[in-house]
Amino acid sequence: MTLSKIWVLAEAIEGEVAPITLEMLTKARELATTVEAVFGGDASSIAGVLGAHGATAVHATGDLGDSLPGVPVAAAIAAAVGTAAPDAIFLGTTQDGRDIAGRLSVALDVPVITNVTDLVERDGALAGVEPIFGGSQDVYTKFTGSGVGVFLVRPKSFAAEESGGGAASVEALPVPDTGAAGAAKVVNRHVEERTGPQLDAAAVVVAGGRGLGEAANYQLIEDLAKALNAAPGASRAIVDAGWVPYSYQVGQTGKVVKPTVYIAAGISGATQHLVGMKGSKNIIAINKDPEAPIFSVADLGIVGDVHKVLPKLLEALQAR
Repeated sequence: MTLSKIWVLAEAIEGEVAPITLEMLTKARELATTVEAVFGGDASSIAGVLGAHGATAVHATGDLGDSLPGVPVAAAIAAAVGTAAPDAIFLGTTQDGRDIAGRLSVALDVPVITNVTDLVERDGALAGVEPIFGGSQDVYTKFTGSGVGVFLVRPKSFAAEESGGGAASVEALPVPDTGAAGAAKVVNRHVEERTGPQLDAAAVVVAGGRGLGEAANYQLIEDLAKALNAAPGASRAIVDAGWVPYSYQVGQTGKVVKPTVYIAAGISGATQHLVGMKGSKNIIAINKDPEAPIFSVADLGIVGDVHKVLPKLLEALQAR
């Protein structure tokens, strides 16, 4: 099955195209004859990267100023869908992606298939694959109506690969009058200061959980991450407890990571956490409970107290 056209919502962070955008463009190339991007903002600086990953055109709203992107971008896409006629729209499972997908669902009167980790042909239609029960089973969901298919794709589901194409052409995407709904403005931005690799892009991730005992012991995770040039991560339990910021959270309601090495220290392995890291190439689990679920996905398991194992590991690394 080959679709005629797929639109991909492009997102950029500080002028750089978000990895999820490039991942979706790569997948869209496998499924459709024509792949185009849609972007809330001025796309002139990112058209080259989008084109290199398969987008032949980018439909851009132009500078949105301080407006929250959800309302104007969703309104612009909804107004253009009838003429442009994409078969499907892919959006990343991000804050803006979720916002825009929900608004599109209302505006176009179509459902949204969420938490998608793959897109395949099923009975002549495009179906989204969603893992359930910690990834032990997959659900295949497809649209049966005639409207455009809207899919929310989970980050790290596909590998981003360049197509060798030239820069995408930039085409205007008019924003209709949104009235009071579009009046919300961004009045302040806070960028969390962090050093070292970003969690969702790091080759090595060291994550800690409740087994650390108390917030002060998270320093063991920070120290090990620094020694390995890794990104520190965390389970939802210690994020909810206020030990570390939400940006550290790995799991279904946090970040999805697929590093070369994932070290889980003092993490029992709740289903929502496994969903966010089980795609890692090599998983090392450290837990004093030999029955902890984390060992079911681990390539190397260490049954031991993290307060004893981590200092020994740090000592060995520092002695190299």
